[in-house]
Amino acid sequence: MAQITISHLQKRYDNVEVLRHINLTIADGEFVVLVGPSGCGKSTLLRTIAGLELATAGDIHIGSRLMNQVAPKDRDISMVFQSYALYPHMTVARNMGFSLEVQKRPKAEIEAAVNKAAEILGLTALLHRRPKELSGGQRQRVAMGRAIVREPQVFLFDEPLSNLDAQLRGQMRIEIKSLHQKMRNTIVYVTHDQVEAMTLADRIVVLNHGVIQQVGTPLELYDTPANKFVAGFIGSPAMNFISGTLEESEHGPLLRIGADLSLAIDPTISGLQSGAQVIYGVRPEAIVLSTPDTPGAIPLDITLIEPTGLSELIHGTYGAERLSVYSMVRSGAAPGDRIWISIDTTRVQLFAADSQQRLTKAGE
Repeated sequence: MAQITISHLQKRYDNVEVLRHINLTIADGEFVVLVGPSGCGKSTLLRTIAGLELATAGDIHIGSRLMNQVAPKDRDISMVFQSYALYPHMTVARNMGFSLEVQKRPKAEIEAAVNKAAEILGLTALLHRRPKELSGGQRQRVAMGRAIVREPQVFLFDEPLSNLDAQLRGQMRIEIKSLHQKMRNTIVYVTHDQVEAMTLADRIVVLNHGVIQQVGTPLELYDTPANKFVAGFIGSPAMNFISGTLEESEHGPLLRIGADLSLAIDPTISGLQSGAQVIYGVRPEAIVLSTPDTPGAIPLDITLIEPTGLSELIHGTYGAERLSVYSMVRSGAAPGDRIWISIDTTRVQLFAADSQQRLTKAGE
């Protein structure tokens, strides 16, 4: 196991800058997830750590060792890809132990390493099978086992669950998290799925256009996003955003949306200036079903309801503004109906319209 230190890292392809001045420290034994939209640079960053891409500028240390000119095979890492890349003619046991065979390790040592990894991953009964006899989840576990037997300092995962169906992804998330809790290796994990990031990570690194937007624990990013991009990317369903103008009223600060529309604002937010243009962000789960006589209730004209059984995702409009509401209570409403909702103003985020940075609350 080892700490990874990335300093002033840049990566360009001709005139295209893919990574821009990346500074990041990943602690020994930490599980860090890199997330962001397609093209944000997350896979390029992972491949640069692995040595599969050479940095244009900057340094990468694993432990105390500078890795800039070290070949991938000498970096003491193991990588698990989206593609399982298993040898079809080999058994599970040989697939897992093949890298040790290439190193000409003793047969007894290889067998012990394979058996240990198989026990961790629940593959002991499958060691004699070939890849075509396995399910997608089992194949991914074999790919993970192949990485484990090498006993690397660092594990690198590049969207390993993308090819699995939703149920298998959920099962594999549990297995990967359990694996980390048992082994405590340093893990860097790339995914486009922010639910994976939230459930797996000790810390999440959010990238956009090759720039780190924020680094923090899952709940830090969820509760106190640095900017509108992070707020919109982290959280499912996505945060609602409404643009408007701040103004004062006898009941406190308001967001004026139009001539007849306004929304209450948490007065503890710092830097509120009447007339400022801001973006009002509220998560669907911070909105609850209400009644017309509830103080602060606003009308929502329903356009669509997505039932899941456990909950409803209600889509509607407030004037010309679109809002989504995540409700654990069945509304009994249908498209075309009007319902009333209330917003928990203590959970509202405000972002400056120009910089799109979050306005902090008193005491933060």
